[in-house]
Amino acid sequence: MSNGELLQIEPIELQFPFELKKQIACSLQLTNKSDNYVAFKVKTTNPKKYCVRPNTGIVMPHSTCDVTVTMQAQKEAPPDMQCKDKFLLQSVVAGPGTTPKDITPEMFNKESGNHVDECKLRVAYVPPQPPSPVQEGSEEGSSPRASISENGAEFHNASRTYAEPQDNSSEAKALILKLTEEKNSAMQQSNKLQQELEFLKRESSRSRGGIPFMYVVIVGLLGIFLGYLLKKT
Repeated sequence: MSNGELLQIEPIELQFPFELKKQIACSLQLTNKSDNYVAFKVKTTNPKKYCVRPNTGIVMPHSTCDVTVTMQAQKEAPPDMQCKDKFLLQSVVAGPGTTPKDITPEMFNKESGNHVDECKLRVAYVPPQPPSPVQEGSEEGSSPRASISENGAEFHNASRTYAEPQDNSSEAKALILKLTEEKNSAMQQSNKLQQELEFLKRESSRSRGGIPFMYVVIVGLLGIFLGYLLKKT
């Protein structure tokens, strides 16, 4: 537990049950010990690796706020399972009634004369635990550009956005449409074959009752051809 001037942070070490190719999350609880509104911002030395929700916010007097830190799925395990990533949580006194939308980067700028309370958090990998459901999502409005340098470690705004599950609804509709077209085409072919079968049945019945129909047709064509030859001669 870290006791800053404005916020009490628990825990001060982010522990991730490391597993390859799997997103892993852990939580922070921020408690406002003061009588003032407190604005906070979370920064990290590795913004592409982590998702923080929310990465900025307001903690009202004598209340708490939960922050979820999600580590993106990793393809390789680090040497000796050691992690050098760090987080920096900054907090400042905000005016009464301040909302998260009112938070600006200038509020955390020490050069402007603002009193900024800071707490550094370490990251550690621990043995995996039994799986539990983790709510995932994304929020807009984060900016990973701003950074500060503390004792050689560069902290960036922790990005809150990452790839969302692909929406496959359009692909499903296209597949259904294709299958429907193929079904209609198959029905048309079936109807055509059925009509041809009926025609052959009728021709077969005609051939049983007398002179075969095809024989009559062939004789007629031969007669026309012979007549044409006689006219030419």
